[in-house]
Amino acid sequence: MRRALNTLYTASGGLAALCLAGTCVVMLLQVAGREARILFRGADDITAWLCAASVFFALGHTFRHGELVRVGLFIERLRPAARWWAEVFSLSVTTGFVGYMVWAVVRFVYASWQFNELAQGLIKIPIWIPQMSFVLGVLVLFIAVADELVTVLRRDKPAYQIAEDERRARGDFTETV
Repeated sequence: MRRALNTLYTASGGLAALCLAGTCVVMLLQVAGREARILFRGADDITAWLCAASVFFALGHTFRHGELVRVGLFIERLRPAARWWAEVFSLSVTTGFVGYMVWAVVRFVYASWQFNELAQGLIKIPIWIPQMSFVLGVLVLFIAVADELVTVLRRDKPAYQIAEDERRARGDFTETV
């Protein structure tokens, strides 16, 4: 199970990177097209969808690697028993919020599909297609947060804490700047 979850987080991060690279490619093609006097219709729409997809696909991956803002400043100052309770509380609340977010986002995208809502830009496609990156990204974040909650409940060290400890051991304090 651990291997499958790690593969999911890595794949989600990889999709985010591909979307970011796709944004770069579309923008470069648009610039080259302008120089060649060729209009790249819908480039703005595609760029916007790829930017949004890169953000949402990256959520689970960055959470697992300790790169998202957390309540670490507060939790790190607590004694081990109090820290465990604070970590469980924080992850439980976060799991609840992200679970609600998954439910709300799925309903939102389902409504777009149900009403056959079309994108308002130059490219007339069903808007639920680019919105699926929102659903998938938030779903991966939910899985990552729930995974960390289970890890902490089993009294193991969460992956984001391990990643942070490794950075500190290397002398990398960039996340605290």
